[in-house]
Amino acid sequence: MASEIREIAQRFERVGAHSHIRGLGLDENLKAKDVADGLVGQKRAREAAGVIVKMIKSGKMAGRGILMAGPPGTGKTAIAVAISKELGRDIPFVQASASEFYSAEMKKTEALIQSMRKAIGVRIREVRVVLEGEVSGLDYNMVPNPYNPTQKIPESANLTLATKDEKRTFSVSGRLALQFMQYGVQVGDVIMIDKESGRISILGKSEKASKKYDLGDTEIVEVPS
Repeated sequence: MASEIREIAQRFERVGAHSHIRGLGLDENLKAKDVADGLVGQKRAREAAGVIVKMIKSGKMAGRGILMAGPPGTGKTAIAVAISKELGRDIPFVQASASEFYSAEMKKTEALIQSMRKAIGVRIREVRVVLEGEVSGLDYNMVPNPYNPTQKIPESANLTLATKDEKRTFSVSGRLALQFMQYGVQVGDVIMIDKESGRISILGKSEKASKKYDLGDTEIVEVPS
């Protein structure tokens, strides 16, 4: 009897009043659909919000704010959530109500400052120097362990990394050589070494490796250039 494999549909769990909203529900011409992305109605407001999203993505809304006015329950917060969904996950969105700023325990200015801090997104980029290539040679210089003379540990090693353009040999310290042994680095592996921290990452097996298997636990990667 043949076994049947069925795909289980992921259940949608609603955790908030606006957790079902996935976007503004616009087509490629910025025209609002009747029912799309969890929004119904307010077509003119959604189309106007689509123009605002386009301006934000093009960098024309820097340093400016958007004021949406209307009676309670008309979908102002829903459109704001939809705008944040259209902008992507990298754009922080903080939802706040007027009652949160009137409290006997906290001043209004402090509550506003906290909300503004939550809404600020910072992207940090760090430039690091790394060595990446295929291991074409790895020779260990073994010495007796000072605490156990019968056991040998690597004092240093000579590592040869090859790319599509060149091949270079590096002398590495004993700590890095010990990491090579712990991670099981072999000839044919494509690795990446952070020169500042000494962190080693095995990216996979080179496509030029001598042995290839139909099923294996390592990923075949291309030799970097």
